[in-house]
Amino acid sequence: MKVLVLGGSGFLGCELARRAVEAGHDVTATYLNRLGEVDGVEWSLLDIRHREEVVNLVGTLGPDVVINTAYRQTDWIITADGAAHVALAASAVGARLVHVSSDAVFSGADVHYDETSVPDPITPYGAAKAAAETAIRAITPGAVIARTSLIIGDGGSSHEAVVHALATGERQGMLFTDMVRCPVHVADLAAALLELASSDLAGVHHIAGVDAVSRYELGLLVARRDGLDADALPSGRCAAAGFSGPLDVRLDCTATQRHLRTKLRGAREFLAPV
Repeated sequence: MKVLVLGGSGFLGCELARRAVEAGHDVTATYLNRLGEVDGVEWSLLDIRHREEVVNLVGTLGPDVVINTAYRQTDWIITADGAAHVALAASAVGARLVHVSSDAVFSGADVHYDETSVPDPITPYGAAKAAAETAIRAITPGAVIARTSLIIGDGGSSHEAVVHALATGERQGMLFTDMVRCPVHVADLAAALLELASSDLAGVHHIAGVDAVSRYELGLLVARRDGLDADALPSGRCAAAGFSGPLDVRLDCTATQRHLRTKLRGAREFLAPV
């Protein structure tokens, strides 16, 4: 199977590319600012803000599957317009599209959200992700839209880096005790996305961990796993820092998990000390 991973040099993109190569697929991955470090992958420079570039690359490669992980929280054109460019290009060559979305499409007003929940974003990033979902559903109804949450790894994620910096005093700030999410391990997320890519499923799917934890609890779990001083982690409430985004957003993945062989572990399991 020919697989194209957009945003392949990112944390999730690299894991997807690596697993796709291990599964024997012919993998091309794109980058914007830096090459990824995955053997067996053909790397291609691409700026998805430019529709012609996307159409030309997808048309030349003729992939069977396109997995879009590309986004930038502060860039509407990459996150929203870029996703539409990808959907148009995938549709033109008959490729299956798997688009990675986010729990940021929800306000947190309802706390619990399943695949039937209607987006109600309250941040620019959430609005861009919601706009991308709308465009994809209109352009490629057979696509998979996979909403996920905080992506954690075995030390390589930005969230883990923040915990280390706070615990060692290299960074100022706090971990919020009232901001709750359902973190997912990057390996589980990548495996689930590749499963969905190989299936005939369509529409919205939720891929997140089974544990709802606050940012502070997540920090404690990372610190204990990595042998850091958990007591050194500063904590506080969102209001104290002037944060006005979603507080408690929990993705219900029950329906999606029924279709997956991959177990979506919770943070308390995958961050347990070895």
